[in-house]
Amino acid sequence: MKVYEATHIRNVALVGHQGSGKTMLTEAMLYTAGVISRMGSIEEGNTVSDYHPSEKERGMSVFTSLLHVPWQDHKINVLDTPGYPDFVGEVLAALRVADLAIYVMNAVEGVQVGTELAWEYGLKQEIPSMFVVNHLDRAESDFRTLVAQIKERFGRGATVVQIPAGTGTRTIIDVLHMKQLTYPKGSLTPEENEIDPAFREEAEELHTALIEDIAENDEGLMELYFEKGTLTEDEMRKGLRAAMIRRQLFPIFVVSATEVIGISRLLSFLVNVAPSPADMPPAKLVDGGTLAPDPSGPPVAFIFRTMAEQHVGDFSYFRVYSGTLEQGMDLENAQTGTMERLGPLYAMNGREREAVPRMVAGDLGATVKLRDTHTNNTLRPKGTSYVLPPIEFPEPRYAVAVRPLREGDEDKMMQGLHQLVEEDPSLKIIQDPLLRQIVLAGQGEMHLEIARFRLKNRFGVEVEFVKPKVAYRETIQTSARTSYRHKKQTGGAGQFADISIHIEPLTEPFQPPSDITVRGEVTVETNWGARVHFVDAIVGGVIDMKRFFGAIQKGVLEAMQNGPIAGYPVGDVRVIIYHGGMHPVDSNEAAFKTAARMAFREAFKKAQPVLLEPIDEVEVIVPDAFTGDVMGDLNTRRARIQGIETEGVFQKIKAYVPEAELYRYATTLRSLTQGRGIHRARFSHYEPMPRHVQDKVVAEAEAMQEA
Repeated sequence: MKVYEATHIRNVALVGHQGSGKTMLTEAMLYTAGVISRMGSIEEGNTVSDYHPSEKERGMSVFTSLLHVPWQDHKINVLDTPGYPDFVGEVLAALRVADLAIYVMNAVEGVQVGTELAWEYGLKQEIPSMFVVNHLDRAESDFRTLVAQIKERFGRGATVVQIPAGTGTRTIIDVLHMKQLTYPKGSLTPEENEIDPAFREEAEELHTALIEDIAENDEGLMELYFEKGTLTEDEMRKGLRAAMIRRQLFPIFVVSATEVIGISRLLSFLVNVAPSPADMPPAKLVDGGTLAPDPSGPPVAFIFRTMAEQHVGDFSYFRVYSGTLEQGMDLENAQTGTMERLGPLYAMNGREREAVPRMVAGDLGATVKLRDTHTNNTLRPKGTSYVLPPIEFPEPRYAVAVRPLREGDEDKMMQGLHQLVEEDPSLKIIQDPLLRQIVLAGQGEMHLEIARFRLKNRFGVEVEFVKPKVAYRETIQTSARTSYRHKKQTGGAGQFADISIHIEPLTEPFQPPSDITVRGEVTVETNWGARVHFVDAIVGGVIDMKRFFGAIQKGVLEAMQNGPIAGYPVGDVRVIIYHGGMHPVDSNEAAFKTAARMAFREAFKKAQPVLLEPIDEVEVIVPDAFTGDVMGDLNTRRARIQGIETEGVFQKIKAYVPEAELYRYATTLRSLTQGRGIHRARFSHYEPMPRHVQDKVVAEAEAMQEA
């Protein structure tokens, strides 16, 4: 296969809401370029892009596919991303290595939440962007209303380059070329004509607006425009490219992917106007430096995706940021320090791969069988310091406890889970020894179902998902004192320890009780994140604290690990040891550890104990029409609404919600909003739960202990 230089490469990511037509647009591009002889379809499960078994089974994109389209002596690398919100990690990875985000929009549905979210991600990446409005051939499409929505939500930089000639049409008015393009059924080449008089006035107005938009963002072009009253097509192309790179202008195109309308014109625009890797600013490095896409520079590549393929092994998808990669080249993994020898290099078209002798700076490709290299790793020459910033994956929004269906599959399950997380860092494994559960967390129910599907098909281990236990905490609301004497005689040396303790909530600053004399203190951090402030207030040496203080601490910490109310770990407390007694022979560390444990439990029960529950800070983004339903549902979940903000055509609801009430919330929200709502949640704090809820949790804990 031909090797392309950076100036002849275009890297584009197709992003947008589920069902907008990204995969079929990819299919139409390949068909128009002659890469495939007939177009597949989502329904038949035979598209080039959606080739994975889980994608065919569900009729939707789950993973980002890398494809390449040859057009006019250029190579257009296309990253076809999933639109389902659960697979946001795939979108973020694609935007990280693309030079242009193409927001594919449904001409019938208008601006949707998936597009909104993808726009925010693109904004953070500062990536040049454009809009492609799909389904122009549908009679119910409403292009002009959609353009108004685009401008309202994404700013006046959205500028029209094409309009459909009416509704349900096969004809496009190109206001950059000022030509009318009609795509006869079955033809990939449009008939080019003068613009129909019915659309001439609108086209001229849009042509003038496009020229003014371009000139406004370039002083030199502004002077030319004032001087000549217009700009040449070449001047418009150069000005538009520069404005796209600076994210000042976002062109709007129209197509019908399934009918292959407007595809050839879109491909030509990508080649003639869209930025190449050579046009883009140098890549930023972790140390603050930059890296230019120089083919003769040091070979540096970034792994943006890892995917295992049956009978082949791990595919590592990369972007070459500098230099030229060749098979057999030895490079250092910047994260692990290990050396990797590059295997064959491939240009990908979904599952199909085409070997290439080398890949130069700016190109996207894949290789196989890297031993110790994963997503977010940088490959570089040994002895150099180049490190590219990692992709920032979102925090999980949905979690389940996972366990194998067959006894003895625990190790195999964990091996499979760790492999999946290496490939998809938007998945997380949380092992909680206190709750004795393994939690798999991701972006939604579908995300985790795909993980379960892959565990079974790839690793041969079947698992079940159950509701995860909530990490409740126990604490006290007031102070209390108690004394406990541990005395045990078994014939030989016995055990004796007498201890009096005062416990109270851990407040700052520490104000000792009037009858307490502080002689020493230490604060201990537990492995569940709680703090314990131990205070030595022993007077007169009734307890040898040099000898037994450590044992007393161990006893208290042991009691705190399983709190007296429902067996949950105890939160922040202060423990003051103020009196006691010991025996010259029978007192030992074991005795004082036991006495401290029992004294703490007794004092805890006297100090108005309460269960704490984790509270999450939640943001819910929904179309305005669903706000009432979503608010009503949040109220049933004991939410405290903090406010509502308007973001374009969406409402952002902010609330504090108990974590226990958020199980399966992503699924409920999707149902309430017809798939158009999304939420983010992160831990905020602990707070006491209502008494009736506490009684229920305690009863459940007691029933579990009895069982």
